[in-house]
Amino acid sequence: MARKSQVPSAYYGEPRKFDPTFRGPVYNRGCTDVLCCVLFVIVILGYIALGTVAWIHGDPRKVIYPTDSTGQFCGQKGTPNAKKAILFYFNILKCASPAVLINLQCPTTQMCVSKCPDRFATYTDMQLLYRFNKSHWDYYKQFCKPGFNNPQKSVAQVLRDEDCPSMIVPSRPFLQRCFPDFITRNGTLTVANKTAFKDALDTARSVTELRDAANGITSIHEAKEVGMKIVEDYASCWYWIVIGLFIALVISLIFILLLRFTAGFLLWFIIFAVILLVAYGIWHCYWEFAVLRETPGADVTISDIGFQTDLHVYLQLSQTWLVFMVTLGLTEASIVLMLIFLRKRVRIAIALLREGSRAISYIMSALFYPIITFVLLAICISYWAMTALFLASSGDAVYKVASGNPNCKYANQTCSPESFNRTNITKQCPGAQCLFAFYGGESLYHRYIFILQLCNLLVFLWLVNFTIALGQCTVAGAFASYYWARRKPADIPPCPVFSSFSRALRYHTGSLAFGSLILAVVQLIRVILEYLDHKLKGAHNAFARFLLCCLKCCFWCLERFIRFMNRNAYIMIAIYGKNFCTSAREAFYLLMRNVVRVAVLDKVTDFLLFLGKLLIAGSVGVIAFFLFTRKIPIIQEEVPVLNYYCVPLLTVILGSYLIAHSFFSVYAMCVDTLFLCFSLDLEKNDGSTARPFYTTNTLRKILKKRRLARRLAIGNERPSYKINQVLINY
Repeated sequence: MARKSQVPSAYYGEPRKFDPTFRGPVYNRGCTDVLCCVLFVIVILGYIALGTVAWIHGDPRKVIYPTDSTGQFCGQKGTPNAKKAILFYFNILKCASPAVLINLQCPTTQMCVSKCPDRFATYTDMQLLYRFNKSHWDYYKQFCKPGFNNPQKSVAQVLRDEDCPSMIVPSRPFLQRCFPDFITRNGTLTVANKTAFKDALDTARSVTELRDAANGITSIHEAKEVGMKIVEDYASCWYWIVIGLFIALVISLIFILLLRFTAGFLLWFIIFAVILLVAYGIWHCYWEFAVLRETPGADVTISDIGFQTDLHVYLQLSQTWLVFMVTLGLTEASIVLMLIFLRKRVRIAIALLREGSRAISYIMSALFYPIITFVLLAICISYWAMTALFLASSGDAVYKVASGNPNCKYANQTCSPESFNRTNITKQCPGAQCLFAFYGGESLYHRYIFILQLCNLLVFLWLVNFTIALGQCTVAGAFASYYWARRKPADIPPCPVFSSFSRALRYHTGSLAFGSLILAVVQLIRVILEYLDHKLKGAHNAFARFLLCCLKCCFWCLERFIRFMNRNAYIMIAIYGKNFCTSAREAFYLLMRNVVRVAVLDKVTDFLLFLGKLLIAGSVGVIAFFLFTRKIPIIQEEVPVLNYYCVPLLTVILGSYLIAHSFFSVYAMCVDTLFLCFSLDLEKNDGSTARPFYTTNTLRKILKKRRLARRLAIGNERPSYKINQVLINY
């Protein structure tokens, strides 16, 4: 008989001695990573202070309301502009694009008005008509500066002082600003049925100049119409969307419950159902492609038609269905190949999921813990958004020199409206004005607004990762208490989720904050790299772009690795109650001693759960498709007619996937915890009376039997007496 020393010890999973004192998770714990806990509390208090300072200095009205040239809000209650909620531009021809208008950087006077002009008129025409009918001035002066009431002032002086606009054109409010009312008639762009008009100097101007001045306004208007139609669709079918999400919730719950009794059958059913569903999609796409290939005009490519607001146009192209068919074909081939090469490990994963379903059946409250995580994440996101908004709107009114002359050396320099006319700027740059630009300042606080925004982002990422870590540690602790219970379910502690939550928050806040901080720093670096990549898109330095791409790839891989290690470190914290570094080190070595876990658990098990999420989202999506397209005769009349049924359909599919993901994330954490507990159980106990195993017979048979067989195959030796006894017993 071969001696035990002839078989490599690494394959026995016994690189260290048994710990006779180990009987399960440690309940008599102490606080871990206290310094990081103190730092975390200080940062939270500082974050609250930052939000308070931003709230004192900031004013969201600066973002919500448009601002005129003097820095006054349009439409704000309690001000002279309370009934003037729309911003009017004296000479829109000076504006280069809608983006310039929205950012209030157009080099012309801006004034709050109650309504936009509805006719063509010039100041010269108004003076001529004023002699016969004073009502023309009464209409025109509402677009002049407040207090100006001299219609006989010369045109040159009015244009120099910009007391009134040189001309007005028919406009309508958009984004609380007056834009020319463009209408296309018989393929010709018009404004109030005119294609040409005259300015105050009696110069002929075309509507095309208005369109060029407001470059892109037509596409923005179309986007607005699409947005309004989408809002209408949501308003008319929101209750059907809620019903679809509720169905997804019920199906997810039923799926989790069925796994308790029919895990093997249900998972194999999911696998073949997904294969058949994707195969049907391939057949349907081929059928549509074959039909459209014979249809005249359907061979136009997607790039030829460009962006279209009517999404149905793309469904009339054969290339669209060809892309769908190729995508689904690659998906089908990937699924089939994975099942062929991993068929043995799929059976192991099914056994793990069956054991996980048994644990969940005893701790059903764990399924609803994601609601707490969702609430905490909503609070973090809301606080971060409000703080960022108040920081962005902090400061006093800053005025800049605006000039239509590109050679003006004073352009964009800070100026004072009170003393601007007494400077030499108006002489050297004729037509220059001192206009409101933005809200800011030169104080220490305003100079470091960008740094404060980065701090806001870093703390936000830290809190988000801490919330996720708290959830993972809580769920891991609850299922660890299940595994280490000698008699299941009699020895499971009452309220295991609440007990685990209290234990994690009381003893391990510092450890969770430590792991979250490492991940948050890496994520912040990735955000900065994305920002730099966005800024360097127009650069021609190929080496810089290549280096930035490599850095982005490296930090993406680093983030994925840290996420994986943090997840397992939190499980070890929930079991042992040690600090983060020790738990991460022990988790890493444990994974290296059980490398098969990486392939079996993190790949195959996650793949099966992904198929379950895909099946739930796909089945609910199919029901929603037939519902929104009014193809269900029973309720056909109850379903409203939609402009774009794709938008609510995608909402239902995405929402269903997220609901299934929230349930299955608990399931995945349960399986991870059970596997790590099982690996620890095999290393700490030997199955004797003094040190019996805590695992169930089913899980031990499947995992340990294969493990021993692999050791024998690698060692190329006959089994020792101990291994023979284990194989006989199982």
